Amino acid sequence: MYDIETTKESFKKVRKKKRNIKHGIFLSLIRMFGFSGAITLFVILFFVFYNGFQVLSWNFITQPPLDAMTKGGIFPVIMGTILLTTLCMIIVVPIGVTTAIFLAEYSKPGYMLKSVMMSIYTLAGVPSVVFGLFGLGVFVVMFNFGMSLLAGSMTLAIMILPYIISTSEEALKAVPYSFKEASFACGATKWQTIRKIVLPTAMPGILTGAILGTAKVSGETAPIMFTAAAFFTPGVPRSLFEPVMALPYHIYVLATAGTHIEETRPIQYGTALSLIVLVLGMNLLGIIFRSRQRKKKAW
Repeated sequence: MYDIETTKESFKKVRKKKRNIKHGIFLSLIRMFGFSGAITLFVILFFVFYNGFQVLSWNFITQPPLDAMTKGGIFPVIMGTILLTTLCMIIVVPIGVTTAIFLAEYSKPGYMLKSVMMSIYTLAGVPSVVFGLFGLGVFVVMFNFGMSLLAGSMTLAIMILPYIISTSEEALKAVPYSFKEASFACGATKWQTIRKIVLPTAMPGILTGAILGTAKVSGETAPIMFTAAAFFTPGVPRSLFEPVMALPYHIYVLATAGTHIEETRPIQYGTALSLIVLVLGMNLLGIIFRSRQRKKKAW
């Protein structure tokens, strides 16, 4: 009897030891992959920062390109990116939020809702270059906008629309139902409840999604290279129907076109660093804004 109990205890210890070993290997793999991703990101940022910081200056940011873009700065490029993303957000946010209100508050389970959701998921999975070709065919050729700020912004708006709808819908659904019940109990209609209670409560989440969406579209190249981006323009566009320079397309042009590729290498890194700073700044703004709004919530 004593030998049987001793054998059982030995088996238990062996099984426990095997489980601990497997658990340790699994945790080690998770840590290794996690650190490898962080290290890769750090190496990329360090490489771009090290090479781009040498040319980044006040004159580089505020001056236009000179001498076939081998000298000077990137002021029209930065302004073109800001104009494209700003106009894109002006177009897409009202459409995205309105669609999200329909999905969160008025839609009912059925074929129509499934069709709308399927369309949104499909749109989110389409490669960005396809949006560029769509914008070229529809806005540039069919509507005759030409290669312009308006055509590029509308193309970017269609590309980012599923993201804005998803983030806005999640923000609307996160509003506690008790808020709506209290509003209905006071005699408010459904639209009054949405306008006075739901939308203001969900607005921090909606704005955070919009800020992060702005950061996403500011780094896109394929949608604007067919619809809006120009090889070179002397300054900031004065109308919606003029082409613009943009940071991601400017990097692509300097690195692949022309006969001064090696001469423009420092400007390429400086432009890449400016784009990273712009995107990281927008992401940081979104994180800070979301953090402050969460602290203000008393529910």
